Amino acid sequence: MLASTRAGERIVAVGDHGVVLLSDDGGRSHRQARQVPVDVALTSVSFIDASRGWAAGHWGVILHTTDGGETWQVQRSDTKQDRPLFAVHFFDEKQGVAVGLWSLILRTEDGGAHWQLVELAPPEGGKRADLNLFGLFADARGQLFAPGERGMVLRSDDKGRSWKYMKTGYAGSFWSGTAAPGGALLVAGLRGSMYRSFDDGANWQRVDTHTESSITALAGAGSKIIGVGLDGLVLNSDDGGASFAARTREDRLPLTGVVLDGQGRATMYSRQGVVADAGAKDSSAR
Repeated sequence: MLASTRAGERIVAVGDHGVVLLSDDGGRSHRQARQVPVDVALTSVSFIDASRGWAAGHWGVILHTTDGGETWQVQRSDTKQDRPLFAVHFFDEKQGVAVGLWSLILRTEDGGAHWQLVELAPPEGGKRADLNLFGLFADARGQLFAPGERGMVLRSDDKGRSWKYMKTGYAGSFWSGTAAPGGALLVAGLRGSMYRSFDDGANWQRVDTHTESSITALAGAGSKIIGVGLDGLVLNSDDGGASFAARTREDRLPLTGVVLDGQGRATMYSRQGVVADAGAKDSSAR
């Protein structure tokens, strides 16, 4: 499994071979979606309510569901070149954005019926825009952020029509990000790297995560933020991302996704599938 999100009270997780898993009991049990028309890796999933959602993945695939993930329809694919999409985000039933390999940015204004390519200008001092963009997240004001390679974070103030490069001072890749309470932004990725911004991405400060394991996903609920990563890494923050405690699961599963319920309880996913018990085998790794 490679990504997960909430569709109302339901959890929807996507992954390799077009697998879509659904849970209606807070992650205690899962079942497969009834109909998924592709068998490629699905890397991201986004829902705007309990019924309507989108998933994206390899071969530029974008899928759409109107029944909470039970059945899916193909909205886009590109079999001429495997230029994968790594993230998809929808603001509402009409406006959505997807990003991927080599600065691939797509946007739609009709719910995904049509997707337009967004031409991204090269970064300052660069000859071309060729960053891999690995994630998408929005803040409370609708600003959209895309963490990517070379320590770059892209920001769009107009729902994906245009983008600005935000330099963090880091040279590695960011794989995930989230908007924390109070307006703080968090991005995270290789070797336990996490950076925080309080001014819409103009300036960034490194966050001490007490780990060198790569961080693959972040999720928040109120002031609680949880990150997961490789080597069984679990990060916990109860102060909106101001500080984190790191733990390592004894099974050292490569964790790839996490969702929180309203009480901050986590459901986690890994390269091996569903993580049955998120906390029973955790041990301190400070």
